[in-house]
Amino acid sequence: MLPEGIKRIAAAVEYDGSSFCGWQRQTHSPSVQAEVEAALTSVANQSVTVACAGRTDTGVHGINQIIHFDTSAERLSRNWLLGANANLPFSIRVHWVEEKPAQFHARFSATARTYRYLIANQPQRPAICHHGLTWEKKSLNESVMHQAAQKLLGEQDFSSFRAAGCQSRTPNRNVHAVNIWRQGNLVIVEITANAFLHHMVRNVVGSLLCVGRGDQPVDWLETLLQKRDRTQAPATAPANGLYLVGVNYPDNFEIPKFIPGPQFISEI
Repeated sequence: MLPEGIKRIAAAVEYDGSSFCGWQRQTHSPSVQAEVEAALTSVANQSVTVACAGRTDTGVHGINQIIHFDTSAERLSRNWLLGANANLPFSIRVHWVEEKPAQFHARFSATARTYRYLIANQPQRPAICHHGLTWEKKSLNESVMHQAAQKLLGEQDFSSFRAAGCQSRTPNRNVHAVNIWRQGNLVIVEITANAFLHHMVRNVVGSLLCVGRGDQPVDWLETLLQKRDRTQAPATAPANGLYLVGVNYPDNFEIPKFIPGPQFISEI
């Protein structure tokens, strides 16, 4: 229960992470969280601290990052929305703001998160949107990558795809779906899981790239999983191709399912 006079407010945030040290507030570098909190604090005329569905790393982007904050300030949803966006840099936008029950928590109420990783698969590095794409000049076989990725499904030990500094108490995660497809020169990797380890998606993509180039066989990801050893897997894929695109919640919280992002991300 919340103290009397305090409301829990939820919102969806979109951001280009290329100029931030990640979501989480840091003392040494600009963060998305700090910008969002400063904007909401200005609207509320009181200090606001936000919680998020998933803390993205340096350079990672968000299309549908869900947050919540508690406040005694009386504002209409429209005023929260317009006021926050008026105080945010153009690289961060709030898409909706709604009051939610006290039981809602942006992180702990979430049942799944979905990330997309975008790979520009072409001979020359792209100039347009280069900060939002990873480049791979060697031809990728997306069908083989998709086949290999199906070995990630279910609840498994993902130690082979876990960053050395990961603070999670367990390496186990439940991957609900993995899909890989091509649209023109873009190869898209989409992964949905109950939660993710630190650098898990980027480490998985780094291994999938080896399979897609033909450097490793289709069953290699299964072998890496069984080894449970991060040193046996290849380098982490760059951050700039990664997007948090969706967060699932129980229906009773009535969280919007989809937030329109840039067309090349939301409609691919």
